[in-house]
Amino acid sequence: MGTEKAASGPARAALTLLVIALLVGLPQMAGAETILRIGMTAADIPKTVGQPDQGFEGNRFTGLTMYDALTMWDLSSADKPSVLIPGLATEWKVGDTDKTKWTFKLRPGVTFHDGSPFNADAVVWNVEKVLKQDAPQFDPSQVGLTASRMPTLVSARKIDDMTVELTTKEPDSFLPFNLSNLFMASPAKWQKLFDAAAGADAKAKSQAAWDAFAKDASGTGPWKMSSFTPRERLELARNENYWDKARIPKVDKMLLLPMPEANARTAALLSGQVDWVEAPAPDAVAEIKQRGFNLYSNEQPHVWPWQFSRVEGSPWNDIRVRKAANLCIDREGLRDGLLAGLMVPATGTFEPGHPWRGKPTFEIKYDKPAAQKLMQEAGYGPSKKLSVKIQTSASGSGQMQPLPMNEYLQQALAECYFDVQFDVIEWNTLLNNWRRGAKDASANGSNAVNVTYAAMDPFFALVRFLQSSMAPPVSNNWGFINNPKFDELVTKARHTFDPVERDAALAELHAASVDDAAFLYVAHDVGPRAMSPKIKGFVQPKSWFVDFSPISMTP
Repeated sequence: MGTEKAASGPARAALTLLVIALLVGLPQMAGAETILRIGMTAADIPKTVGQPDQGFEGNRFTGLTMYDALTMWDLSSADKPSVLIPGLATEWKVGDTDKTKWTFKLRPGVTFHDGSPFNADAVVWNVEKVLKQDAPQFDPSQVGLTASRMPTLVSARKIDDMTVELTTKEPDSFLPFNLSNLFMASPAKWQKLFDAAAGADAKAKSQAAWDAFAKDASGTGPWKMSSFTPRERLELARNENYWDKARIPKVDKMLLLPMPEANARTAALLSGQVDWVEAPAPDAVAEIKQRGFNLYSNEQPHVWPWQFSRVEGSPWNDIRVRKAANLCIDREGLRDGLLAGLMVPATGTFEPGHPWRGKPTFEIKYDKPAAQKLMQEAGYGPSKKLSVKIQTSASGSGQMQPLPMNEYLQQALAECYFDVQFDVIEWNTLLNNWRRGAKDASANGSNAVNVTYAAMDPFFALVRFLQSSMAPPVSNNWGFINNPKFDELVTKARHTFDPVERDAALAELHAASVDDAAFLYVAHDVGPRAMSPKIKGFVQPKSWFVDFSPISMTP
């Protein structure tokens, strides 16, 4: 109970650096192959079987590298928003009369890393690996972060070798966005491993095949698995046969290392043990720049929030309390102080100028007197504090600096009569709990959860949190929000295939969520990463993701 912290600080940083030094030990000799060494915020290597865990950091490092999806994000610009583009599908179209049927034309001439062909059979196989429980390749461990991201998809059917039909349970204009998270693994490679696997029954053999696949993965992506030591390191090699010749990587190999502690990541960069770190320690930014390293950042479609429980008895069921929390936070102070400028203050999921912003009437800003007044109206004050408990993590994909940031909020909210406690757990465990919901024992008495979320598309940004039918175990409505107005607007947007009309419905939905103070909106991440000046050609897109292919390294 109360505040719990994993081991951190100088001792942990020193130990982590020692381990890194032993792991990395890769001389970069003149004329030798070029190896890009990256320190991730994750505490473990994300799953390598095709559907990563570890949130979108998993997608960034073991999804979009080794694998492709039918649709993908354009990550080529630092100035323009990242938009959806063709991937393994060259085009797609919803049915003229039946809006639950989609036809996808597939890219010809693509092969998996094992040499087998990518085709319609492979698409059907990959859909069924996460949706069809009686399929031999069905893998429960891949379902959680996949099915919850495409909740309306029910089946796939081969029309011919290069055409598939996907069916949704209701009209869903968001499906092409959702499919960017369904990565294509090699059915031929898996089948070979399944045939060779030992096991008492087909289910046991299937699990053994996936375990073997994790150590010798095969996708269609620009990077191939070179070597893998679970929990320690993943080495990827350039795929010379990648179907998009413009995106064949320019470096020979990429080495991924888990480094969940910000000070350890920063020290590894400054000592030359890695070339690149995600989310460096903010208090080291000045030294990083002074030492000649490059610091990159760009506003991302991303929110760092508290997601409130709305189950019976939750203190957040009072809108005055939700609004008071939003008014009690000095976001500019957080940005300019603790985070050294590396955030954008959040006044909702989307900021003014975004087509989905709408016109909320509740203005999220720092107004402590107004916050205190709302709390007093709700029955709280200096002698009667409101106890709230927040479940968060010590690190993780997009979590920025979760413990210092939450401690900042704890101190700020104390001035508005909140007594904030934390339940600090490991990032991947937090993600699992997120899908279980506030009613589950895994919440451990918490009435809010601090999980950052991507806001690249309508489903990720709004629907999975606000629609009542997205409550666990379906998707990420952790707090069991049940607002008929939200449901009505979600249905309107999902069933609208005209982009302008759909955007108008989404803007109305977003404005309604801000007016309801659905979350404690704190920050938008800017994806800070620091790297050696040897790294050239890097583009920091307005996205959670990164394209590693154009990157080169000087000696």
